[in-house]
Amino acid sequence: MPRTLTRNIMYDGSDQPPMPRRVLRAGPLSLVLEGGDLRYIRLGEREVLRRVYVAIRDRNWGTIPPVYSNMRVAIDEDRFHIEFDAVHREGEIDFAWHGTIRGGPDGTITYAMDGMARRTFLKNRIGTCVLHPMECAGAPCTVVGADGAKHEGAFPPEIDPDQPFLDFQAITHEVAPGTRAAVRLTGDIFEMEDQRNWTDASFKTYSTPLRIPYPAEVREGTAIAQSLTLTLQGAEWAPLAAGDSPLTITLNPATTRPLPRLGLGIASHGEPLNPSELERLRALHLAHLRLDLDLAADIDAPLNEAARQAGALGLPLEIALFLSDNMTAQLQALADRLHRIRPEVGRWLVFHKDHQATRGEWVRLAREILGKITPRAAFGGGSNAYFAELNRARPPREGFDFVSFAITPQAHAFDNASLVESLAAQTVALASARAFSGATPLVVSPITLRPRFNANATGAGPEPAPETLPPQVDRRQMSLFGAAWTMGSIKYLAAGGAESATYYETTGWRGVMETEKGSGLPEQFRATPGMLYPLYHVLADMGEFAGGPALGCQASDPLRVECLALREGGRTRLLVANMHDAPCSVRIQGLAARGARVRYLDEESFERATLQCENYRREPGEPLRVQNEAIELTLRPYAIARIDVDGST
Repeated sequence: MPRTLTRNIMYDGSDQPPMPRRVLRAGPLSLVLEGGDLRYIRLGEREVLRRVYVAIRDRNWGTIPPVYSNMRVAIDEDRFHIEFDAVHREGEIDFAWHGTIRGGPDGTITYAMDGMARRTFLKNRIGTCVLHPMECAGAPCTVVGADGAKHEGAFPPEIDPDQPFLDFQAITHEVAPGTRAAVRLTGDIFEMEDQRNWTDASFKTYSTPLRIPYPAEVREGTAIAQSLTLTLQGAEWAPLAAGDSPLTITLNPATTRPLPRLGLGIASHGEPLNPSELERLRALHLAHLRLDLDLAADIDAPLNEAARQAGALGLPLEIALFLSDNMTAQLQALADRLHRIRPEVGRWLVFHKDHQATRGEWVRLAREILGKITPRAAFGGGSNAYFAELNRARPPREGFDFVSFAITPQAHAFDNASLVESLAAQTVALASARAFSGATPLVVSPITLRPRFNANATGAGPEPAPETLPPQVDRRQMSLFGAAWTMGSIKYLAAGGAESATYYETTGWRGVMETEKGSGLPEQFRATPGMLYPLYHVLADMGEFAGGPALGCQASDPLRVECLALREGGRTRLLVANMHDAPCSVRIQGLAARGARVRYLDEESFERATLQCENYRREPGEPLRVQNEAIELTLRPYAIARIDVDGST
């Protein structure tokens, strides 16, 4: 392995070790303590709550992370008592609180926050957040309003563009036959939003209601205290079984879905592609390149460079147009330039710089002016930001050749586990889009690890400090975790029926490989010049099966291991990814075929895969033994195993 890269950097781009986790029990409930957060509260196999935590959001909805101290933990077999101090300090924000968490043998859990502002600042939110898992969708519940009145309702099955529940203090839902979980909150008025709008796999209860104007000033010395109590109601519960269930993957080759046509964005650094980069990009068998064009700016240089790159790769362009109110003149000026350079355009995504969702008249105008020059191009749009914006301003079905939205998994949370949780929600977002778009093709563009911009800012954000990465850059881009997440994303977009998906960029620290110049901040983003990122190999493995379907493939615990199965002609390929920072063993069923071989993308192969790409891709892999019609694998942290089989499964 490269001597400058530690295992942690290879795992997720950071030299920091993962946050320690403790498994706790409160009578019949199991849960995980991570810092001051509670995660994965379960009754047996049923998840009751996804997470309980305290969030401090600044005036632009930035989340200020806590620093914990004075942690005191007392744990017994069926109960626990935890206390700690937390400080959120960044820019003008300075808020400190004392946390107390208790779990009892009857399944009661309390979580209390007692805090104070240590200076005056503007905030959008301070308080306790509770996440119900998205598996609650469609389930009935009872809500107790702030006035004490009870109301019967249900978690929304399709993604709700508005808050499903407002002004309440308690919510109860069934978690097993005859057993209900009740969450009661104090210290503020609470409401719930459907976080699937941002591909978070949860329904979030939070304070203060959004109808109250924000940002709001918090004066120095202001005390804020809140508490949550979770109780179980109903039947008796059997003791929890000890130990973890074995991880299994099951293939169902009879179930198939088309893979989305995959593309990349033109690199935002603006540099041309060199011959080596072009050769490596050709090996991905891409379907298109995306170019963003602000028609109020000078478009000649980016349009010409994009046309050169697309021509060299033999690909059509997917062009995202950003119009202003002078759009007729802007589109006509663009048409004049297109007459001169004649690029192949496969898709026009039509947006307005000052609006968050596409209107039908903009698409009609773009088609009228540009359609004569690019007669084979599709015209459409939706949202250049989150699915939330598309869901709140749904486009008409008429006049749109496709409907589009972008995805980033970091609207609300930034840790690895939360990013893994977001994967399954991508399918749900597509299903909800299908519900109002009908048979119109769905395009997801672009998919990025970090948000490209702040779609909900209420003011100018602070400038990045010197020697820090831009907010659009994620260290995990060059990591094994980035590759595993990308594989999972392609799986769930295929399951949701996406026709096309545009990931990342071609080169640079937001791309699939580092430039020959190298990272501008090598101590912060540890890619070496010319290095291929592990996620390149995921896209290359997809590209070798372009045109073939994805097969039915199910992991027993998708938060720990994910899978994607492909078929093309007589070949089958199975990708298995460890989504966790600890080794795991996996048993694969339904792939009982002779001649199977496996190649690993992990810490041991990292140097070959990233610095000796062509040699690594030529490696045939190791023979696999099939015993009792199953394959057993052991995967290192965030590793991906590629299993190839010639012949039918």
